Amino acid sequence: MADPRTNSAAAPPPALGTDLHLDLRGPGLRAGLTEALREAVRTGRLAPGSRLPASRSLAADLGVSRNTVVESYAELVAEGWLTAQQGSGTRVATRAKPHRAAPEAPRTRPDAHRPRYGLVTGAPDLGNFPRSQWLAAARRALTAAPNDALGYGDARGRVELRTALADYLARARGVYAEPERIVVCSGFHHGLALMAQALRARQVRAVAVEAYGLGLYRDLLTQAGLDIPPLGVDEHGACTDDLARLRGVGAVLTTPAHQYPTGVALSPERRAAAVDWARATGGLILEDDYDGEFRYDRQPVGALQGLDPERVVYFGSVSKSLAPGVRLGWMVLPEELVPEIVAAKGHGDYMTSALEQLTLAEFIASGAYDRHVRSMRLRYRRRRDELVTALRRRAPGIRVTGMAAGLQAVLELPPGTESSVVRAAAREGLAVGGLRQFGHEAADFGWRLPERDALVVNYAAPSDSAWAGALDALCRVMP
Repeated sequence: MADPRTNSAAAPPPALGTDLHLDLRGPGLRAGLTEALREAVRTGRLAPGSRLPASRSLAADLGVSRNTVVESYAELVAEGWLTAQQGSGTRVATRAKPHRAAPEAPRTRPDAHRPRYGLVTGAPDLGNFPRSQWLAAARRALTAAPNDALGYGDARGRVELRTALADYLARARGVYAEPERIVVCSGFHHGLALMAQALRARQVRAVAVEAYGLGLYRDLLTQAGLDIPPLGVDEHGACTDDLARLRGVGAVLTTPAHQYPTGVALSPERRAAAVDWARATGGLILEDDYDGEFRYDRQPVGALQGLDPERVVYFGSVSKSLAPGVRLGWMVLPEELVPEIVAAKGHGDYMTSALEQLTLAEFIASGAYDRHVRSMRLRYRRRRDELVTALRRRAPGIRVTGMAAGLQAVLELPPGTESSVVRAAAREGLAVGGLRQFGHEAADFGWRLPERDALVVNYAAPSDSAWAGALDALCRVMP
């Protein structure tokens, strides 16, 4: 209970079940209470028609005499701030409304050039998120959750989710995964940040990266104080056989199942070269299993991690299989790395939402996740086939690559045309990215990006109603 002679006190009106916070200022208790109530009405914290606590209740809560409260109420009734009626209690007068400034006019006009169609990479079909199944899983998970699930818990994540992931990853991706080796994180970006922190603590100076990839992740590594020498990318994936010539590299970041954004899979020989390098040097392979679930023309390529679980850190998430907004990912770690990553996570972002983790665990264990992935795989394959068919008919000179898996395809363009095609697409209301925006220009490492003009087209993201228009606009801008 607050002392009424201090600056604040809280008074809960029993009838409403809410707290009434008042700052009591002034030379006396009654004057202070009167001014605090007046200010609460003036600013709108006490809305017109709100019922105030009974004088006896407010007096008891503030530790003042009832007469002090009665006199304050009476003064405010006389001034017109409050009304008092027998049987209805004391309420805020309906005419005592706070002055509200007129809303400012918008400072900027709506963007007249906002794209009508979006084919930029990075998003799945958000309109087909399995809302009802996810809600059902959340209900079941919350009903069965023990009380301690709502506490801080294990920095590795909820054991229910780690157990479900260990089973799923072994079955679907060929990952050697024990619950004790899994750390749950808030997506790949979070996991990579934790990994960068651990690498710096190990005195690693450089992480090799693929020549094509997201600049966001290259920036994350450089901001952590790591150099990022590039590995070339060709039709066989990243040139991992070049790792041996790079000096001071302690890890390599790669997307072996489906190179982002070119879409090629890392060849068996290149996989073996990466593992041989890691074993010989004590280095680590950071495997981003990007789009690993979505393969269309043959069986999914298994995870590289299965070749050597002690030298490969496996990253996965639901950003593409479900939605980026779920913000759940995971790392499957070599045994020696687990304490370092747990320490890094515990000192910063300790917990990913326990309720989301329990929901995903139930979603996987019930089979709903498998069913959703299979359904979306068929949907995305149809979209991909429609893209290929339309281009073959309307732009036969355009070669489509990187389409065996994932959510995007690469449209090879005539030399020197990438920038003009991107601009033409924008004029047609179509948002699409060129391949060059993903390139790693690494002049500091004596390496230049090869000349290659292409578009990277996300055929998964548009809604059903927008897909036909997006496809038509794309075909119109092809050279």
